[in-house]
This record gives sequence, C-alpha cells and structure tokens, in this order.
Amino acid sequence: MEGEERRKTRKLHRSKMLEKIADVAKSIEEAIHVDQVVSALHSVAVLVFPVDSSLVLGSIDQLCGEQYIFQERSSAEERSEQWEALYRGGVTFAALARVLLYDDATKWLPSFPASARKHVYDVFFVSGLPSEVIQSLVPCLRRSGNGGADVDAVSSNAERLLVCWLLENNGVLNMAREFDAMFYADGFTHQQLKPLVSRASQLVTSIPDKVQSKAPKALSSHLYFKKVTAQLLSGAEEFEMKMNEKASTSSIINSGGGLLFVGEVFSRICRRGSADILVSELVSHIRKHIGSYLCSNPQSKVAIPLKSMPGSLFWSVIIDAVADPYAVERMSEQLLHHLAKEHTPDEEAYWILWLLFHQSLERNPSVKSIFVDKFLMWKVFQLNCLRWILQVSVFMCPPNDGGQTNGVRSSSVLDTLQHLVEIWSKPEFVQSSPIEQQAYVTAAVGLCMEKVTKEELDSRESLLHSFLPGVSCRLASPNDLIRKMASNVALVFSKIIDPSNLLYLDESCKDEPIDWDFGSTLRKDYVSVKDSNHSVSVGKRNKQAGLESSETKLMEIDEYSDPATLKDGLVSEESDDEKTSNNWDASSESAMLPYDLADDDTDLKNNFSQLVDVVKALRKPDDPDGVERALDVAEKIIRACPDELRHVAGDLARTLVQARCSDLTIEGEEETAEEKRQGALIALLVTVPFESLEAVNNLLYSPNLDASQRILILDVMSNAAQELSIAQVVKPKPQKPRELVSVTSETQPWFLPRSVGPHGAGPWREIPDSESPLNWSYKYERELPLKSSHLKKGKTRRWSQKSKHLPDNCADITQNKFPVYAAAFMLPAMRGFDKKRHGVDLLGKDFIILGKLIHTLGICIKCAAMHPEASALAPALLDMLSSREVCHHAEAHVRKSVLFACSCILIALHPSHVASALAEGNLELSRGLDWIRSYAIQAVESDIDKECYAIAMACLQLHSEMALQTSRALETVETSSRTNILGLPPSNLTKESIIIPFSNIKY
Repeated sequence: MEGEERRKTRKLHRSKMLEKIADVAKSIEEAIHVDQVVSALHSVAVLVFPVDSSLVLGSIDQLCGEQYIFQERSSAEERSEQWEALYRGGVTFAALARVLLYDDATKWLPSFPASARKHVYDVFFVSGLPSEVIQSLVPCLRRSGNGGADVDAVSSNAERLLVCWLLENNGVLNMAREFDAMFYADGFTHQQLKPLVSRASQLVTSIPDKVQSKAPKALSSHLYFKKVTAQLLSGAEEFEMKMNEKASTSSIINSGGGLLFVGEVFSRICRRGSADILVSELVSHIRKHIGSYLCSNPQSKVAIPLKSMPGSLFWSVIIDAVADPYAVERMSEQLLHHLAKEHTPDEEAYWILWLLFHQSLERNPSVKSIFVDKFLMWKVFQLNCLRWILQVSVFMCPPNDGGQTNGVRSSSVLDTLQHLVEIWSKPEFVQSSPIEQQAYVTAAVGLCMEKVTKEELDSRESLLHSFLPGVSCRLASPNDLIRKMASNVALVFSKIIDPSNLLYLDESCKDEPIDWDFGSTLRKDYVSVKDSNHSVSVGKRNKQAGLESSETKLMEIDEYSDPATLKDGLVSEESDDEKTSNNWDASSESAMLPYDLADDDTDLKNNFSQLVDVVKALRKPDDPDGVERALDVAEKIIRACPDELRHVAGDLARTLVQARCSDLTIEGEEETAEEKRQGALIALLVTVPFESLEAVNNLLYSPNLDASQRILILDVMSNAAQELSIAQVVKPKPQKPRELVSVTSETQPWFLPRSVGPHGAGPWREIPDSESPLNWSYKYERELPLKSSHLKKGKTRRWSQKSKHLPDNCADITQNKFPVYAAAFMLPAMRGFDKKRHGVDLLGKDFIILGKLIHTLGICIKCAAMHPEASALAPALLDMLSSREVCHHAEAHVRKSVLFACSCILIALHPSHVASALAEGNLELSRGLDWIRSYAIQAVESDIDKECYAIAMACLQLHSEMALQTSRALETVETSSRTNILGLPPSNLTKESIIIPFSNIKY
C-alpha cells in the first residue's frame, strides 16, 4: 500500500510540475520586460532548489520584488520530491529544457542580470540530473533551427552551459557518481547500465566535434578531454572505496557504475585520437600516488605493500573497465611513448605499468596478447620501452630484481622466446620486414635469451633448430646492421652454452654489455648521398696518376662485403710454447756466429719485367714471395702497355682473378695484396678492354669461382668503366674562343642561351665543368664590354684543377673513352643472368651477386652518359630490370640496385636522344621510361625498405627533369618535322607519351 501511495504522490507531483512549466512558458511568451521572465523562472526554481531570493531581489524592479516576497517557500523534503518530479518524470525536464533553450527565454537571456542568470536559469542545468541535462544540451549543438529561433544563439548558449556545468562544476564526475548510485542504491546491474552509460559517454565525448568554430577554448579537443580525464581520475579513491564495500575481490564485475562510465569515456577518448592526452593525465595522477611510496621504499620488492595502498586498486580495475581492445592498445602504446619521452627511470616506469596492467595481464588474454604479441613483434619501440614490456609481461619482476626466477616466470620466458625465435629465424622475415622491426625483434630475442639458463634451453630442443637458421640467413646479408644482429644473438647463445669459449663473429660485439640498440643506428636516416667513386684503391690510383675525379652524387646502395669475411670461427692466439720456440737465446754461442749476407736472397731481389714472368709467378701458390713481388709490379707493367700485353691479357686476367692473394700473404697485409690485384685488373681492363673483357666475362658465370671472386670481377668492371669515362688528354689551347654549336639559322637549340645582350658582347662558349662530366645542363660564358665607370679592363678568374706542369698553350680536357667499350662491358654480363648453372643461381641464393651485377651495369651506363651509345644500350638494360624476378625480388638489396640502375639510365639518356626516339617511333625506349616511372611510384607507395623509398624518390625527380627537358627538345623536333628536315610525319610523335609532372600536357 505504501508503494502504491508513493507512486500516486509522484504522479501528482509530475502533473503539477508540468502545469507549472506550462504556466511559466505562457508567462515568458507574454512578457514585455525581462523582470517578468526572471520572476516566472524564479517561481519554479524555488520549488526545486534552495534559492536565496535576496541575491536576485536587488537586480529587478520593486513590483517583481514584492512578488518574490509573497512566493511560497518549500521545505527540504518537498524540494526533494519536486526535484524527483522534474528530473525523473519522463518528459518533464525535457519540456522545461525546451522553454529554457529554444523558446523566448533565449531571446531574453542576454538581458538577464548576472545573479539572476546564475540562480534562476543556470541552476536548472548545473544542479540537475546529469544524464538528463546532457541529453538536453548536446542536441542544441547540431545547428538545427526550430521555430525561427536563432540557431547561433542557441548553440552559443548551450556551449556556455556545457562549460559551466561539465567543466567548472564537475559535471562529468557527477555523471559517474549518478551511475554509481544507480548501481549501489537502485540495484541496477551492469547489463542494465550499459546502454545508459554508452549513450551518456557518447554524448560527452562528441562535444568537441559538434561545437562551433568560435566556441570557447575550453571546449577544444585538447583542453576538453584533459579536464574530463582529470575529473574522472580525481574520483579514484571514491570509486575504489565503494567497490571494496561491495565485494572483497577486485573485478570490473563487482565495480560500480561509475567505473563502468569511466572506462567507456576513456575508450571513446582513445577512439577519437586523444589517447596521448588521456595518458598524460593518467601518468600524472599515478605518479602522485606512488611517488612518495617509492621514495620511502627504494627496494624493488614492494608489490604487496603497493597493492595494499589506498587507491591502488582503482588503477588496475580501470583497465578492465576499458573494454575496447583497440582503446587498451592505443592507451598502452601511448603510455610507453610518453614514459620514454619523459626519460622515466626504469624503476618508476615498471611500477606505473605494473599498477595499471598486472591484473589484466593475469586475467585478460587480449591484454596479454597486446604485450607479448603485438608489442614484441609487430610494433617498434625504443629499447627502454622494450625492456619495460618484457619486465612487466614476460619476466614479471622489477628491473633490478636479483632473485631466482620461479617456475611460472621461467615458463613465460621460454614460451615467449620460442615464439619470437620462430618468427625471427624465417628468411621471409629478413627479406620483407623493415630494418627497424628486425632490429627490434632481435633485441627482444637477445634480452629474453639473457634470462635463460643452459638447462632451460636444453629442455626446448626446437629453440636450437630455429636459432641456427636465423643466424645463418643474417650472416649472408649484405647489410652490416643485419649481420651485427646475428653476431649479437650468437654471442648471447655462446654465453649460455659455453661461457668459457665465447663466439665473436664481429669485433664490435666484444663490448660489454651487448649493444641491443645497435649504436642508436635505428634513429638515424640510413639513406645518404654518397660518392659513387668511393673505393679507396681507386682514389689512390687516381692520386698517383695525377687525376682528380669527381662523380655525380647519387643515392647508392650499401658497400658490398666479401662473404669470405663472414666465416664463423675465432682467431686462435699463438700458444705460449710456440712463442717460446720462436724466440732465440741471445746468450747462445751459435746465435752469435757470423753469417755472410752478401749474396742472400739475390734472386728474390730481382723484380719482374715481363708479363709472362708475372703470370708464371702468380700461378705458383707454393712461392708466396714470388706472388707478392708479381703483384707489386703487375699494374706498373700493364700501364706501360708493352707489346706483349694484347697477347697475354686474357691469360693474365684469368690468373689474377683466380689467384688467392689473401692466402699467400703474411697476416695483416691481406688488404694490401687485394688492392694490388684489383689495381692490376683495372689497369688491364683500361688499357686493353676488348681482350681482357672477353676473359673476365667468361669467368663471371664460371662454376669454378666463389662469390668473392665474382664480386671482384664486378668491382673491377665498375672501377674500370669510371676510369675510362674520366680519361684526360692534353690538347693545344685554342688561340681564339669558338662557339660550341654554330648557329646557321635564327632558331637556336633549346640548350643554348640567347644572343641578346649589350652591344659588343662576345660569343657564348661552353665552360668545362670539372665537378661532374655527367650533367643535365651545360654552362656557358661570354665576354661583356666594359662599363663607362671602369678605369681599367676587368678580368674574370675561374679556379680549376689544372696541373702546374702543363705548358701555357695547353689545357687538360676531359674526354670520355668509355662509350666505345660500353657494349663489351655490359652485354656479355647481362647475357644469361637468369639461367641457373652449377654453382651459380643469381635469382636464388646468389642474390648478393645479382644486386652487384645490376649496380655495375648502372654505373656502366652512367659512364656512357650523353652519348648515343647509352640510348642504344638502355633498352636492353631496361628489359633485364623489368623482368619480374628482378624488379620484384624478395631481397631489398636487389630492389635498391634496380632503382639505382634506373636512376643511372635517366642520367645517361640525353633529352634530345629521347626526343629523337619518340620522333622515330622507338616504342621500346619510351615504354621502358614509362616503366621506370611506374616502378618508382610503386616503390614509393609500398616498399617497406627506407633506402628503396629514398632512391625511388630521387628516381622520380630525375624522371621529371628528363621529361621536362625532353618536352623542350620535342618542340625543336616538331618544328623540324614541319619543315621536312627529318622527313618524318608528325603523327609519329603521338605514338607514345612522356608524362610531365604538375601539368596535363603529354608528349
């Protein structure tokens, strides 16, 4: 009966409240003065809230003031019933909100006195039921006009109320308290609360997206979410206290509706891209919580006391409340980045992560998967972040915990290590993963291995089977950083297996502790602009010959390393017994006997003077001294060009390639011997190219050579091509400057400057460019007449790299001798590259040689730049590069070489030659150039390797410049076609097209 009477009473109050609201609406509509509006609203406010009428009385006229005095006052109990009737009466507050926000009250609001606005208008929103208020205010931000109301005025008023209620009066926190009351007092379950919580959180987090551009700054995304997060975190202890009173176990199932609302709001904030703001506030509050405790307890083993601290339970349950896995991942990721950015100490970072995630890592598989799967194998963090991830989710102990690992911890480390190694050891991972991710996973493998003992490793036999292939495939990589990864992991593995016999595959690995950050190399840009002529031996030879060479700077691939240097094993030191046997006793009488040195080693002092003798000496591996003396004089004799050179060139080239110089020289001089052999081979290819190239090209695919010898051949071909392209000759200096191109008509070529200028100006002449013989454009100069203000004739000085010993009437002129031999260098090397022979598989295991071959071909065609021979050889090279097995090779090393060769082709082709090819209908060349553009764009968009991306960008830039200059040359060709100079129909120019960037024109 009491329940029935109570329902009737509530229904009666709701009816009276609706009648009162209707009267207020009518009074406002008929009002002719603002005081009447204030009085009408005051009549409702005093029924619901404890309004102090004296605060409003002084701001209105005397008549309305008398009405205030005679208005009925309600008791506290009555106000509570009226408040329930207004805000929990279904449509009651919605009707009042419509009057306050949309109808005539909005028109009168600017005239309200400040005290009246606060106590009889804003009070309905600030002191109302949060879930009802938010549903009435947010729709006003939609700019949907209603009944002729001023849309901007309605939106501005709603924005003002949201700032006042949500941000200045803790409206978001009050909303969480409301859901808490519904859970604990009204008996709502989580399933009943979820729709209400979801709706309210959606409205709260959507406000920054709906406000006007001129809205208050407090509603901007950054400031708004920061204040909302701070409000919700400020109620941490309050929510935790209620949760402990409800149940003894810490779980989101037993938490109140407030934590459910907090988790939902945090999820939506992360979804809206503001996880960094949320994390910043989160870390700030946690630091206040644990800061004093860590200062008073410097030891790491504080988990149990820290967990029992008041307020600690909230931080672990809040992650359970964020039910969205994506939001948890974004929050965790931003948390790690934030801690690393602030240089947080390892101890503090561990406890922050532990407070938040230790409970979820134990109970929630999805959170565990984020840390041990995504964060260890698919994301890339800094090294200190990686250590924190492992400590919290795998090692499950503080950073400086020196205790023994328990069974659970040991099993977690082994399971994680096995999972990492299985992925790390796959060749596909090395080929297709970015270098940063490879280094990151390698560091994770190494850090886990440092925690494993030999007994634990023996219990997992599959680890050993996965570990060895991973090291082997990395040692075969041409990238120094990837090889260093293998060396570091191999060193850690040897520490576990046999600490007394450590395996040092790299000299840099001897430093302790092991550098898992790899010298911070991952934070730098790998791609650099390098000089293509970077060989030390070539530099020395050019210096001896008095030649100063400079190459066009272009992004190139890494240096190629000799696979012979990657052999496993240690250099054993000489034993003490051997050292003793090598020492002679100074006091011995036999050691002091005189010895005649007059004719000793007479034969050895005789140097070779014939190439035949050099060949014979190189073929005697049992005479290392003879081999050394033959290498000393080989290059000098070859460059002297004796008559016998052409007859023995092929035999000498084969002998030099097959000689094992490093095995025949004393320790420490292997590089010197290799430089001498390489110098002799380069001299051979430069002096007698055709004879020596025939032998070298036959050896390139021979099954009797190893990888280092094939790389030697390609290196020699590259260096010889460069030396031939920068050959210098001495010619008499012309007495009178002459023009580069004689102009016979008024229409000049596009590359010549115009003849306009002051009267008396001399003719244009080309400036020899000593910096780079392979330029897109040419430089010209001419003499200008003196100005009248000059007292004496001026003189222009240009510094050059001319030898002092040349006579005054001579000048050193660079003449490219390589184009004559370009076909002999390139075509035999390209023939049969895709055939699998005995011991040679360029498209398979020998990908390093394939990359080096493509690199050499690119250098060769670049050395023939601006020559018709380059246009003739380019289609054949493009056909090789565009084959699917080459351009889409799994190894980034090969793809970098392809892009480099494409760039060299663009440098080598003269724009006028490309224009002529288009005019003559040469579809092969035009299609090849279009393929370069498409391939470079594809590399920029999808290639995961940073160096491939950078070289592709440079290639696109070169292609754009080539297309632009070709279009200029085509204008001249079209003019010539019209005058029938070429005798070709103009229709041939439209068969193919070259796309010019930033333009709709196609040629």
